[in-house]
Amino acid sequence: MGKPTGFMELARTERHYAEPQERIQHYREFIVAPSDSEVAEQGARCMDCGIPFCHQGCPINNIIPEWNDAVYRNNWEQALEVLHSTNNFPEFTGRICPAPCEAACTLNLQDTPVTIKSIECAIIDKAWDEGWVKPQIPRQHTGKKVAVIGSGPSGLACAQQLARAGHEVVVYEKNDRIGGLMRYGIPDFKMEKDLIDRRIAQMQAEGVRFRPNSHVGKEIPAQKLLADYDAVVLAVGAEKPRDLEVAGRNELEGVYFAMDFLRQQNKRVAGDVIPDSEAILATGKRVVVIGGGDTGSDCIGTSIRQGATSVVQLEILPQPPEKENKLLTWPNWPNKLRTTSSHNEGVKQRYWSVNTQSVTGENGKITQLNAVEVEWKQEGGQWKMSNKPNSEFSLDADIVFLAMGFTNPVHEGLLVDLGVELERGHIKANDKQYRTSVDKVFAAGDGRRGQSLVVWAIREGRQAARSVDEFLMGSSELPR
Repeated sequence: MGKPTGFMELARTERHYAEPQERIQHYREFIVAPSDSEVAEQGARCMDCGIPFCHQGCPINNIIPEWNDAVYRNNWEQALEVLHSTNNFPEFTGRICPAPCEAACTLNLQDTPVTIKSIECAIIDKAWDEGWVKPQIPRQHTGKKVAVIGSGPSGLACAQQLARAGHEVVVYEKNDRIGGLMRYGIPDFKMEKDLIDRRIAQMQAEGVRFRPNSHVGKEIPAQKLLADYDAVVLAVGAEKPRDLEVAGRNELEGVYFAMDFLRQQNKRVAGDVIPDSEAILATGKRVVVIGGGDTGSDCIGTSIRQGATSVVQLEILPQPPEKENKLLTWPNWPNKLRTTSSHNEGVKQRYWSVNTQSVTGENGKITQLNAVEVEWKQEGGQWKMSNKPNSEFSLDADIVFLAMGFTNPVHEGLLVDLGVELERGHIKANDKQYRTSVDKVFAAGDGRRGQSLVVWAIREGRQAARSVDEFLMGSSELPR
């Protein structure tokens, strides 16, 4: 373990942020990285519990106490080896994972969990700086060909594992760049895209081939892939957004899906030019964001950077408590109020228990959002919502972003052409074999399990890779 008495002697110290007024001037990451000695000190706080509950909290089963100990003892390369043994892309999770491992940390019982996410990020960032991250070239090739459709974290993890097992892997991506929603859904100020590019270069050296601008089910017939490959993995994500079905939504200009807005800004940062006729910009506008999750937060941060006049956020659910009851929730992920860095950059107000009723406007453009307060009551074991009497109100709005989550993968095209069986709108496949109802077709990630976290996507990609390897070879040495 780290220092046996470290958790009693050393205080939790998290990564620092640049000041809001400084960081909203650009789209770069704004975390002030801790020094090696500061990271080692935080690693020394790990208690090496008899039952490491952080393992329970981590979907990819990161071996957290071991890398904490290695960092504390200045064995950074050993820490990297432990980290990479379970996680293909710790530089992604170290930035955009909400860290359920920290919620499960024993020290979280007193609100001072080990800074697991920061330590993870520090290990991999140092490894890239020192040149320790190398391609892992397979010793032999199997002659088997696998197509992975989708280049988000699930597809990339699956592809890398299969390539290291010696298979010929081709990744198909409908967009012009590789990375899925990490590329076009996560703002650059949360994760800069050169992190994806260097992993792509590593994977290309390992034998993975990438085909962007390749929309399977549209430009490329799905049946052709079934004929050309020994196995096909569907890592298509859950991209169908939840819509707002209220009066004025389709008649007035100014209501957009969050991902359309975020995608455009990421393209601008990458150097692309968005035609004025297609541009979705918050500059000089009164912005309302509907949805209280991470995507809503990303819309807030992006709107503020674009120069919005004001930003307001609406959430249909009740406001969570400021602090959870540890005796009831720990070591599970708690429902509690979370204020992000984007909120601290200047959100005007956050509304809770509010439901949008309509949008109204003038000259074909939105000017107001009309809402009502709602009450939540439990009836027959289910929570039900009802409008609160005489609670209607209106907000000035020039632009509204819908960040209400995603319902399921897009069915039209690929999934319909393949004829895979669906379950509650998602691709039906269990989390043991990851096999769909169609022979030699597998599914992993959000398209199978529903909208989730990057860490779950990586886990599913790795586990699906092992199942594909077993299917092709009869057995597998890949880890689950």
